[in-house]
Amino acid sequence: MPKIKILTEAELRTIVSLDLSAVDCIERGFASLAEGNVEMPAILSMAINEFNGEVDVKTAYVSGIENFAIKISPGFFDNPKLGLPSTSGLMALFSSKTGVLQALLLDNGYLTDVRTAAAGALAARYMARKNSTHACVIGTGQQARLQLKALKLVRPIKSAVIWGRDGEKAKGVASTLSQELDIPVSASIDVKKSISNADVVITATSSSKPIVKADWIQLGQHITAMGSDQAHKCELEPACLLRADLYVPDRQSQTKNLGELRSAILAKIIGPDRLFPELGDIIIGKAKGRINSNSITIADLTGTGVQDTVISTLALEKATLNNSGSDFVS
Repeated sequence: MPKIKILTEAELRTIVSLDLSAVDCIERGFASLAEGNVEMPAILSMAINEFNGEVDVKTAYVSGIENFAIKISPGFFDNPKLGLPSTSGLMALFSSKTGVLQALLLDNGYLTDVRTAAAGALAARYMARKNSTHACVIGTGQQARLQLKALKLVRPIKSAVIWGRDGEKAKGVASTLSQELDIPVSASIDVKKSISNADVVITATSSSKPIVKADWIQLGQHITAMGSDQAHKCELEPACLLRADLYVPDRQSQTKNLGELRSAILAKIIGPDRLFPELGDIIIGKAKGRINSNSITIADLTGTGVQDTVISTLALEKATLNNSGSDFVS
């Protein structure tokens, strides 16, 4: 009888970290996507408006990888009021050869957090100035924190500022990150000033209204927008995309329906048929990344199934090496 490896969130946290190995893993996934070695259907998404919730299902088959993942990811954004995390979920790994279930990763969204932050690091690796030292993070949730940690892996960040609608929460996040990252991180009440003074701007919110205005953007800045993963969300004023010398989606078929590109198309600022290089295209050298130090660059990250397959496969590999988890005989 086949054995199914079961890993809890606690076990996964001991073997998978937000580090350069995770970033490199996600990089390989995006490279495979750009090279045409991935079968990735559209996201299955369901809104549960009554409870300010949503559920996404993502998957991808990557040629050459032994397993493929199917991820179920609920997001219920009033949960913090109940003392619960906003996101949860699990990943199921199946054999690419036989379709037999190999593992259940009961990560409660942890692996999604890691792979999402790693994608932000990748965007900065290829699009932000190499000498970027000051970051602005818009948002105070878990992903906002992880995005700054991930950015510090690939750029010499020496200081950062946090802005959020809840100023007290922003102060708490800033204090925690200052200690964890050993750099000065402050909270700001002036979002315009915070954005204008940064080398790298990261937006990590669930906002349905633009936060970043086009005329706040400065020459040389890189922006990673990763909160708009549903059709009603929007973090950047649509005109921001016109300011950009380089706009890069993680997957354009997604960003035109879910991301910042959707808002720009709706505002008739960008035509619906215009094509952009995707993040994987930049990684494999099919398209150029940052051209010069004055370029304004924007990455639009909506989250892809290929990220889930590669991060969960990495987790299973590490679990096998470390003899982690438990086996269930079906």
